[in-house]
Amino acid sequence: MSNGTKRIFLALSGMLLSLGAVSFTAAPGAAAATSVPAVADAWEKSPVYVDPAASDQLSGADADALAEKIKDADKPVFVAVLPADFPRQDLFQKLRTETGVTGVYGIRLGDAFDAKADRRVLSGAAVSNLVTTYGDVNNTKTQLNAFVDQAVKDARGSAPDSWGGAGSGDGVNVAALVGVGAVLVAGGGVAYAMVRRNRGRRAEEQRAALEKLRVVVDEDITAYGEELDRLDFHPAEAGADDAMRADYERALDSYEKAKSFMAAARRPEQVRAVTQSIEDGRFSLARLAARREGRPLPERRAPCFFDPRHGPSVKDAQWAPPGGTERTVPVCSADATRLADGEEPMSRTVATDSGERRPYWDAGPAYGPWAGGYFGGALLPGLLVGTMLGGMMASPAYAADYGAGYGDFGGGAGAGYEGGDYSGSDFDPGDYGGGFGGGDFGGGGGGDFGGGF
Repeated sequence: MSNGTKRIFLALSGMLLSLGAVSFTAAPGAAAATSVPAVADAWEKSPVYVDPAASDQLSGADADALAEKIKDADKPVFVAVLPADFPRQDLFQKLRTETGVTGVYGIRLGDAFDAKADRRVLSGAAVSNLVTTYGDVNNTKTQLNAFVDQAVKDARGSAPDSWGGAGSGDGVNVAALVGVGAVLVAGGGVAYAMVRRNRGRRAEEQRAALEKLRVVVDEDITAYGEELDRLDFHPAEAGADDAMRADYERALDSYEKAKSFMAAARRPEQVRAVTQSIEDGRFSLARLAARREGRPLPERRAPCFFDPRHGPSVKDAQWAPPGGTERTVPVCSADATRLADGEEPMSRTVATDSGERRPYWDAGPAYGPWAGGYFGGALLPGLLVGTMLGGMMASPAYAADYGAGYGDFGGGAGAGYEGGDYSGSDFDPGDYGGGFGGGDFGGGGGGDFGGGF
């Protein structure tokens, strides 16, 4: 009997003997894990955590069943049942920082319930409606199951890799194997295999696209680092003031962020955060240069369309791709002169699948996240209309493979991270701010249903 067959056999045996219900909670009466890190550590292994001091609210078997429901849905939904005396101050923000995963977080704290989420995963209005709908349910099991049932339907993204799943190969845990056995017993083995194969193929395509992007992004990071090296500025030099030092610090921080984001990137869409950081840094350098030279501070403009390494644009110019319509694009001074003289701009060329080098807007879909970080959601559609990349980005297939279409290229905290991604402390604190309990969810769509019934 092969190792794989043995694993399936043991998993099915465990299912038949009801051994799959290993509790996610500690034994009743154990000391309470009264710390945020303890909850975050438990969430790394399972989506459901029940504090020992609150084990009378949700049994181990019920916690396991709830965790399996979330895993089966493959959604980044976290649930905790905590005692009423668990420290409440900034609880969601601390848990999100410690856990570091973009997702939906629901907490039963004593008799109270509340939830928060990264807006990229679930909108504030959706979270508010979930809390309003299920927050007053007294029975913990009923409440959390109802909350999870709806949250996994609405949430975007996938479960964290640390929970294990269908695509983890030899590292698949017993719970996943039991799931395989259940599907096979139900006669759905073929469908399961197709889903697994498709997910594996998509993951491989994304890895290949990321590696293609890595070459271009590494060139950008290197070029930006060389700009910093050439910068003849020292914070303590004569004439340096606090504003100059602040610009310089932001430029350095952008460099470190870009390197860190790229090292952490696991999917193509995460590259947006890298190029956004580089764009931020170059603008800080432009401000620093203006201050040192006594010139007016530059306005915030998009990078040069033809090659963001040229730095912030200085004006808009008319340009049309071969066979395309004319449009207005932001350009650097040098490219503005070339266009005015009837010459070709110095366009950024990248490798295509055929091995030739083409301008990035004519080189395939992988470069969409790279461009999105530089130009953002408002500007990009007009720049790329009529190009190969522009046409691909507007399609549903592109949204499925590379994150989303035009509208998903905004910057800000958490840019580039999707549901289930590890972002560490890089998230919008406004998504997790406020106290625990009612009154935290202003705005949204709640007012549409007010005024009684």
